[in-house]
Amino acid sequence: MDVAIIKYNAGNIYSVSYALKRLGVEATITADPELLCKADKVIFPGVGEAHTTMEHLKEHNLDTIIKGLKQPVLGICLGMQLMCRHSEEGDANCLGIFDTEVKRFIPQQHMDKVPHMGWNTITNVKGGLFNKQLENKFVYFVHSYYVPVNEYTAATTEYILPFSASLHKDNFYATQFHPEKSGSVGEVILSNFLKL
Repeated sequence: MDVAIIKYNAGNIYSVSYALKRLGVEATITADPELLCKADKVIFPGVGEAHTTMEHLKEHNLDTIIKGLKQPVLGICLGMQLMCRHSEEGDANCLGIFDTEVKRFIPQQHMDKVPHMGWNTITNVKGGLFNKQLENKFVYFVHSYYVPVNEYTAATTEYILPFSASLHKDNFYATQFHPEKSGSVGEVILSNFLKL
């Protein structure tokens, strides 16, 4: 199986690559449009800032490439947020694959820490990345911005308020959490993606 990880100024590319190696998949890390278009699966990772990253994607024409991909695509963390229409982070216009906004967490009480960091459960799981056994399982999050629950929500998590832990539309899948850092549960989710 030919898996491509989109290479850009993101922080977690290599941890995604190692997680795939543990599943027996040697991914290609590339920004080459031809390699991205002919891969069986594409992963769009992300740790970084929305506005700067969108500028980088546009500069390298990766925004158009990503939107045009026909095979299963998995956005992770910032990758998921950039697949939305707009992010409050740097007031960025994003890819618009999911017609929804990305908002900043506003602490409601003194124990609410932003960024949201650590292990939380996922609920209301549905669609290609999840099987029923993953309901209420713990996954690992690190983020200050969130996607509200909407028509594309494929899993929910509650921190300060309920938000989308995962999104799905057509061949585009995305997780706000880091499957590559979520132990055996994350491995199941990555493996489900590879089987799509």
